[in-house]
Amino acid sequence: MGEEERTSATALLIIDMINDLAFEGGAALAETVAAILAPLETLVEAARAADVPIVYVNDNFDQWHSDRERIVEHCLRDDSRGRAMVARLRPRSEDYFVIKPQFSGFYATNLPVLLPRLNVSRLILTGIAADICVLFTAADAHMRHYDLWVPRDVVASEEAPHRDWALGVMEKTMGADTRPSSAETLAAWLRR
Repeated sequence: MGEEERTSATALLIIDMINDLAFEGGAALAETVAAILAPLETLVEAARAADVPIVYVNDNFDQWHSDRERIVEHCLRDDSRGRAMVARLRPRSEDYFVIKPQFSGFYATNLPVLLPRLNVSRLILTGIAADICVLFTAADAHMRHYDLWVPRDVVASEEAPHRDWALGVMEKTMGADTRPSSAETLAAWLRR
C-alpha cells in the first residue's frame, strides 16, 4: 500500500464547496451556504481528528486541463462570490481532490477507484447543492452499496424547500441518515 494511502471504513465527501458561485442562482446559494459553513468546519475538524479521509469532489468549471491548485486559485480570485467560503474550506495537502465533469461525484471520475482503495463502505456527504450534485452523488453511492449520512445542517440548496425535498428523497429511497452533524453522531457513525 502506498505511503499516502489510508484505510478507513468512513470517508467525508465535500461536494462543490470549492466554488466561485458564478452562475445563475449563485447569489441565492451564497446566502444559504453561509449557514452551513460553521457546522461544516466543525465536522471537517472532527473527521480530521478521527483520521477520516476527506475527499473534495469538485466541479471543473469547464477547465478541462485543470487541477486542484488551479481550481482553488480560480475560486479565490478577488471577484469570486465564493471567495470567503473557499478560504475557510480550502483543502489541505493530505486531503484527496476529485475533479468531476458532471453532477455526480462518481460519473467519469476516479472516486469509484479511490474509495475501495481506502477501504470505505460508509460516506458522509456534505456540500452543495443538496438537490443536484449531492443528490446525484448520493444516488450513485447508494447503487454501489455505500451507507450514507447526509447531515442536514451541512448541505445547502438555493432554497430551503429544495434542500428538504432532496434530503427526504435520500432518506426515503436511499436509506440515508439525515440527522444534523454532531460529535456524538460522528462517533456513532464511525463505530458502525
